[in-house]
Amino acid sequence: MKTLLLTNEYPPNVYGGAGVHVDYLSRELARLMDVEVRAFGNQDETLEHLRVRGFGIDPGRHTAPKPLQSVFGAVDRCTQFNSVGIDSDLVHCHTWYTHLGGIMAKLNYGIPFVLTVHSLEPLRPWKREQLGGGYDFSLWVEKTAVEMADAIIAVSQETKADVLRLFNVEERKIHIIYNGIDLDEYQRVTGTDALVRYGIDPAVPYVLFVGRITRQKGIVHLVNAIQYLNPEIQIVLCAGAPDTPEIAAEMKAAVDAAQRPGVVWIQEMVHKTTAYELYSHAAVFCCPSIYEPFGIINLEAMACETAVVASAVGGIKEVVVHGETGYLVPVEQMSESPFEPLDPDRFARDLAARINELMGNPELRDKMGKAGRKRAEEKFSWSAIARQTAALYQTLLCRKV
Repeated sequence: MKTLLLTNEYPPNVYGGAGVHVDYLSRELARLMDVEVRAFGNQDETLEHLRVRGFGIDPGRHTAPKPLQSVFGAVDRCTQFNSVGIDSDLVHCHTWYTHLGGIMAKLNYGIPFVLTVHSLEPLRPWKREQLGGGYDFSLWVEKTAVEMADAIIAVSQETKADVLRLFNVEERKIHIIYNGIDLDEYQRVTGTDALVRYGIDPAVPYVLFVGRITRQKGIVHLVNAIQYLNPEIQIVLCAGAPDTPEIAAEMKAAVDAAQRPGVVWIQEMVHKTTAYELYSHAAVFCCPSIYEPFGIINLEAMACETAVVASAVGGIKEVVVHGETGYLVPVEQMSESPFEPLDPDRFARDLAARINELMGNPELRDKMGKAGRKRAEEKFSWSAIARQTAALYQTLLCRKV
């Protein structure tokens, strides 16, 4: 059996959870079968049972408005994915950027089409700020792909419910396979070089955020919570790759408005070794997302034995156990626009209250950190996830025969 994974992100070009997912999944699947990865970029690597190829575009050909360039770039690459012959037994797509490639492979090569739902475009309306009219295209191509796929992998129960609610899909086609964590990589470390390099005082407890600057991740709500945090707490915001100049400016204005010492803003996507250190020494990790199909960053923090304070949305509720590995903070959302808190100030206060509670109780957060590591070990190993994925592939191939 040979599988073809189509992805926007693949190392070294990883900026979100989907890229992390494909990185680890491809390597674990290669222990079980031949794997080819076709990605956006210039990657070119051949390992045992794993072939990685990047596909670029000619920027001179794209004279469309800037918001549309990533859209047409995706179309170009999906075409290249297919025009370079495919000899795999099935195709497995990740994020809407590659869905057209999966559709073309299914129709042109007659192979089963698997799609992992990392997020859903109808639940990310703020993407219109980034893509303009291209958002209407991403909505269409995602809907077409989801409804054409032979199998859909949802990364949480909540994601499955969203797929059934938003698309015309038979429930039997949807399979829940969680995201995973490499427990050998993500574990508590003792070094503090990165902390010192970024101006973080290792002797002062800090709350940590790691992620992109996007409305989905809700980082502005954590920044707005700073005014309610105990003044002796450090706040470390490891936040880069803003979706748009507008949200970058909004983030800067919110940080400036906080007007207090002890706020460290790392405006870049850091190397994994730095992330291990940041997670390990954080007193509390905070994930204030307003939409999150899974929330792999919470799992990364838990694997490093750090207590979590996270919004009670989406798949986060299946990762973080309230009162055991951290706290879940309810988010009452606007009925007419369920992507912003109904009362942003209340949400900020509630986040701050749970962070302050854990900051004041080192024994409790240590207990939660250890429970988080145990949960990561028992439920979210990549080897188990690869085996579940391979078993799904096999059912599709047997059905084809």
